[in-house]
Amino acid sequence: MATFGNLSARLTDSLKNLRSKGKLSASDVDGTVREIRRALLEADVSLDVVKEFTGKVRERALSDDVNNALNPAQQVVKIVNEELVEILGGEQRRLEFAKNPPTVIMLAGLQGAGKTTLAGKLAKWLKGQGHTPLLVACDLQRPNAVTQLGVVAEQAGAAIFAPEPGNGVGDPVKVAKAGIAEAKSKQHDFVIVDTAGRLGVDAELMQQAADIRKAITPDEVLFVIDAMIGQDAVATAKAFQEGVDFTGVVLTKLDGDARGGAALSIRSATGRPIMFASTGEGLGDFEPFHPDRMASRILDLGDILTLIEQAQQAFDEDEARKVAEKIAKDAFTLDDFLGQMQQLRKAGSIKKMMGMLPGMGKMKDQLENFDEREIVRTEAIIQSMTKAERQNPKILNGSRRLRIAKGSGMTVTDVNSLVQRFEQAAKMMKTVARGGVPQIPGMGPMPGMSHGSKKKQQAKGKGKKQSGNPAKRAQQQAGIAAKAESAASGSGFGIGRGAGAAPTEEDLAKLQQMLGGKA
Repeated sequence: MATFGNLSARLTDSLKNLRSKGKLSASDVDGTVREIRRALLEADVSLDVVKEFTGKVRERALSDDVNNALNPAQQVVKIVNEELVEILGGEQRRLEFAKNPPTVIMLAGLQGAGKTTLAGKLAKWLKGQGHTPLLVACDLQRPNAVTQLGVVAEQAGAAIFAPEPGNGVGDPVKVAKAGIAEAKSKQHDFVIVDTAGRLGVDAELMQQAADIRKAITPDEVLFVIDAMIGQDAVATAKAFQEGVDFTGVVLTKLDGDARGGAALSIRSATGRPIMFASTGEGLGDFEPFHPDRMASRILDLGDILTLIEQAQQAFDEDEARKVAEKIAKDAFTLDDFLGQMQQLRKAGSIKKMMGMLPGMGKMKDQLENFDEREIVRTEAIIQSMTKAERQNPKILNGSRRLRIAKGSGMTVTDVNSLVQRFEQAAKMMKTVARGGVPQIPGMGPMPGMSHGSKKKQQAKGKGKKQSGNPAKRAQQQAGIAAKAESAASGSGFGIGRGAGAAPTEEDLAKLQQMLGGKA
């Protein structure tokens, strides 16, 4: 996540220095805590939060439990992770539902924080949960705010109530009350009220928001804050808490190049939980906020749970079962390959999903250069084939490949590359389906896994002749040792070469080749 990029890099660097220590001294802990303090302050985390956080980390890191641990460095990482979870809110806080529908959610915040877009994202997310949200346009001040909400509602597939044109015309309190009545009559179980913002905190803004809150008594008041405004976020949050009060916080623009201090400060400063995070411009770039998962992302430990959830939403279980059966019967076709890639695209940005893998923070530049359009090009090639060609790629002779290349706007080399990748993918999936461990060409085997029996490997080693020349013999032995070390430390995607090691740029390029083409 780009917002925490610099903070994540600084924190992981400060903790990395501990890994070579068999036992931690007080000076080791103090040095690490000092680096953590600098990293947090540079990330715009408030001073009070930094003092409390580093104080707890130091106290726990110097305890006997850590000193007597087999791996004290890992214990310190665990402590930092737990304390990050704590300042981010501890446990996830879910929406409070009304006893008698509709559940009313009021959005508040400054102009430019992304409230209107957030209203659409929340509506789409609620629809995905099986609810029937109604968007109510109560921002009657900002030019074209009502029109924008209408566009966002249409994109989200949600209903909208907008009786007033806005642009300074209409009473937002009356619209809010009428919106609740509309939701009840049309049996909507959620109402999302989009209110006006200002460029800064002022008495008129607070009074209007307070009047709307008093009139509709919402079940949730969500304070929408731009994660990129740094220290000002805390002052703004406190002003809204005093003037309107809110039950939860939504962080927007978490994909921006911000320092991230707002997320780490607001919870402690206001005592209100962060409930949702907006992670991109699309309406689907929205997720519930999990403090433990966010802490893991900040420390570059990955977020496998969110990755799994996204995959489960995108992949059809029945379709996956059919494909698995085809793979087992060696009947996997290019049509199946295309279907799998299309489902992968539905799961969201591949860049973002790869960023959730542990250790990928060190690959920031390579991830940025990851070209997701290659999957679109791959789809174009497959869709330019006839049904018979998709079913049996072996019939693809030179003239057929030339026709496919022209039809898809690609080259024959691209077509050849796709066929090769398909054959590799089919072979890998077949190996997995039979309970084996796949090996990607050019990469080492999975750690702890052997491809072939030890007896065969030993027999192979025995049969190799050694040179009678002492210098050449030493060179041969050094080569065998290097290969053994490489095999022992390699992994399917380069992840796992020793504790906490990240995939290399070469590995990332190979993964992209498997997914869709050129690196």
